[in-house]
Amino acid sequence: MLGKIAEWLKILVVLAFLWPVLVLCKGNIRHYKFNVMMTNVTRLCSTKPTVTVNGKFPGPSIYAREDDTLLIKVVNQVHYNLSIHWHGVKQLRTCWADGPAYIAQCPIQPGKSYVYNFTVREQRGTLFWHAHILWLRATVHGAIVILPKLALPYPFSKPKKEVVIILGEWWKSDVEAVVDEATQSGLPPNISDAHTINGLTGPVSTCLSQEGFNFQVEPGKKYLLRIINAALNEELFFKIAGHNLTVEEVDAAYVKPFETETILTAPGQTTNVILSTNHKNGKYLMVTSPYMDSPILVNNKAATATLQYTGTNNSSTTFTVPPPRNATSIAFNFMDSLQSLNSKRYPAKVPIKINHSLFFIISLGLNPCATCYRGFRIVAAINNVTFVMPSVSLLGTHFLNKSGVFTDDFPGNPQNVFDYTGVPPENLRTIEGTKLYRLEYNSNVQIILQDTGLLSPENHPMHLHGFNFFVVGRGKGNFNPKEDFKKFNLVDPVERNTINAPSGGGWVAIRFRANNPGVWFFHCHLEVHTTWGLKMAFVVNNGNGPNESLLPPPEDIPKC
Repeated sequence: MLGKIAEWLKILVVLAFLWPVLVLCKGNIRHYKFNVMMTNVTRLCSTKPTVTVNGKFPGPSIYAREDDTLLIKVVNQVHYNLSIHWHGVKQLRTCWADGPAYIAQCPIQPGKSYVYNFTVREQRGTLFWHAHILWLRATVHGAIVILPKLALPYPFSKPKKEVVIILGEWWKSDVEAVVDEATQSGLPPNISDAHTINGLTGPVSTCLSQEGFNFQVEPGKKYLLRIINAALNEELFFKIAGHNLTVEEVDAAYVKPFETETILTAPGQTTNVILSTNHKNGKYLMVTSPYMDSPILVNNKAATATLQYTGTNNSSTTFTVPPPRNATSIAFNFMDSLQSLNSKRYPAKVPIKINHSLFFIISLGLNPCATCYRGFRIVAAINNVTFVMPSVSLLGTHFLNKSGVFTDDFPGNPQNVFDYTGVPPENLRTIEGTKLYRLEYNSNVQIILQDTGLLSPENHPMHLHGFNFFVVGRGKGNFNPKEDFKKFNLVDPVERNTINAPSGGGWVAIRFRANNPGVWFFHCHLEVHTTWGLKMAFVVNNGNGPNESLLPPPEDIPKC
């Protein structure tokens, strides 16, 4: 009897030793259901039918731990075709669950459903989900919170509480009607009527009764704010009166901590900050406002919310002034402060030997349009190619090895070389086509993104699906390969999934390893520019064996 007890004790000791390893190796299965429906939403003293998920704006937050598998059933109860993108999730071998309509899947038709099935690997932090068809993501979006594995703490002090803060835009009109009108005219769409913080604008001059988001805190504590820019077309500043913020992470990748009064976030980017409540009481204004350093019309109205210390009732609010909308020095100081944590546990694995060195020119153009205002429409292009969306799934076409839908001859370098920051060419017409660029599995890719400022100089937050990349350099003017390569940071560059290509003739350099088979969208996350064609896609071939190959499509994958 004593011998058996001793054996059991040995087994228990072994299990206790292995338990952290077992926890690290296996995740849980988490189920969510998204009912996409029309809901009457009131903002700015006006009510309109709005596309929402589960009747909420913003939509529900998704919580998972690294290595968890998510099964998210999306039921389309509206009259639009629909798809959902899990922005920033790498989707290793599960490109079918990535979500962009006509790229990774056919859209979910009205009355139909689709289960997005994917495992969160090699990631922890804040991402977000949103509709990826038409402009539905204006209201169809929400947070993705990926917690570290149970045995792995944060690389910073554990906060008392974590709070999701989603920044967005609001149109009083039907957003799809706004886009349709712009498409017919060939001109830019009307700007939004307000900005939002967690779906609320705060009081504005035209609607003083409009409530704002209120966040209750205790003095002497630390709070983790998970900040998401879900706006369609505007980069945004964010700050809190009387408080500095310590940046700990961007795009679900840890950074070297630094303190700042103001953060800058582009559409599609996320930022985790630690807020230290260093006051005893009071109310403090939270504000988000646009950043635009070019003469472009934007919604210049700030959204406000309140940080309120417990026990504070009738005290006045401490205000803060938003940065000027053209505060380029504040924007650049923030971006220049971002560096990967590059610790032993979280190293910065920057590709060194490059297999594909690409040079992408970002530009706007003018193409003929008989029914448009003045006979042309505004388009956007990468290397003078305006991307044409197909009517079937590019991923399905690639998987079945069908021809006639796309070509893989997207130019890796400009077809017409000119002074990108000087006098523009006389001909602003672009080539239209569904062109992709093919990559071998595990190849190392470098892309120089060069803005031109043609027609209109402005920033372009470029988002890559399926991968993170390292931002190894940035600069003003034309990229100089002889000199600018010497300035690249190949030690601890910031890791992201969305990066700003500087406006009006600047450049940014990114690197990534193409270790994820599938068809991966690469596009500007300003929805207006995506609509105009500022997008392309990479085809990443399978590697060796099943573990380096795209999984077959799910049985319930939507049909076109």
